Amino acid sequence: MRRNGRGRRRGLGWVLAGVLALAGAAVPAGPAAAAVPANLTLEATYSTVANGWDRVERYLDTTTGFRQEQYPPDGRGDQDGQRLTFFGGVKQPFSGRFLLYSAPGWNTGSHQVPVLLVHGANDNPDRAWANPGESGGYGCGSMSCPNTGLMQNLAGQGYRVFAIGFAHKQGDNLMQAQEVGDAVALIRAKLGVPQVDVVGWSKGEMSSRAYVSSVKPSWGRPYAGDVRKLITLGGPNGGYDYPFAHGWAHDFSIWPQCGGAVNAPSPHLRMTCYGTYTAHPEFSFTPSGGYDNYPGQRQMLARWDSVFGIDQTQQDWYTTYYGGQGFYTDGGGIQAAINAGSLIAPLHQAGVPSSVTAYLLAGGTPSIVGIFNENRGPSDGVVFVASALDKTGYGTVGGTALIALANHLQLGWDSAASAQVASWLN
Repeated sequence: MRRNGRGRRRGLGWVLAGVLALAGAAVPAGPAAAAVPANLTLEATYSTVANGWDRVERYLDTTTGFRQEQYPPDGRGDQDGQRLTFFGGVKQPFSGRFLLYSAPGWNTGSHQVPVLLVHGANDNPDRAWANPGESGGYGCGSMSCPNTGLMQNLAGQGYRVFAIGFAHKQGDNLMQAQEVGDAVALIRAKLGVPQVDVVGWSKGEMSSRAYVSSVKPSWGRPYAGDVRKLITLGGPNGGYDYPFAHGWAHDFSIWPQCGGAVNAPSPHLRMTCYGTYTAHPEFSFTPSGGYDNYPGQRQMLARWDSVFGIDQTQQDWYTTYYGGQGFYTDGGGIQAAINAGSLIAPLHQAGVPSSVTAYLLAGGTPSIVGIFNENRGPSDGVVFVASALDKTGYGTVGGTALIALANHLQLGWDSAASAQVASWLN
């Protein structure tokens, strides 16, 4: 089935903006059940929730240090759908606010250790975990999408499931890591349990891992010792460089003059579309022109050119990756973006405590419809298998798995992936 260029751009954006996500009586020794932290204020509770959730609560973390992050000025990064209601009708919420979703059976499930699901970039708990088809066809990595996901799968097996929703869709992973810790503390307080299992998909791996590694802002709180297992789905444990390696194909989904409207950063500051050379610093990976709208994407970057080379079929491939003025584009290159704040090296250096058992899952099929799939080496279409399964810095790895027939966007709902996650939780 052929798709026009506009359809391909939509598909590309969903992927890259999105990399761009117990039973057992024996629970490892850990902290005692927590009280609700004093820094958290419950602002609202919603009991009429779409996509099968039981309830949603909005919290404010009053810790000094949280800030109002910048959003793209054309509105492409604004909150939407029912999430807009949950954030009090505010399209560009303060980053100290977050949502805590509770699945049916959150307080009655038979499994001892509850589960927190942490979604990826440009995503939300609804599309990621409960209704992969919410964004329509292609939004889940396939031409048609299911209307249930990992949330229903786990809740149906007796797991007590929660999910976090962030204010900023491409936000700073250090601030979001603090909120992962907040969500874990809230779950412990609600259920009277010492520990929680965390599942992080794509960019959600970054904030989840940063929390348990105590990689934090200067004002942040360290890890509280309250996570039993960390499961990563297509997480860029070794970083990713797709936007710079395939920059020309990537840019068409973003640049307004080319018809792009996707909420994702560009490797370029300037680009020619239909004969017009324009600058868009608001879409840059690196802070530029007073804009810094995509810190969470910058934090996931790492170079893979020495392993898999660069895609030399793309226009301006050399200057896109290494920086400089090309025939149609101009940008600073991947190393400048890494220097501006990648977290891959700091996370590797900090390490995940050996008390947290990690499980790493990768997709093995670069088959995401409508995009230029990552083809320089084995990948899920965006993240290299070698990155998703990179054990660097993990103190205890309980298992790794390759879901050979799943791509990056299918990992949150594919039946084999869901079965693997459930087996690890158990």
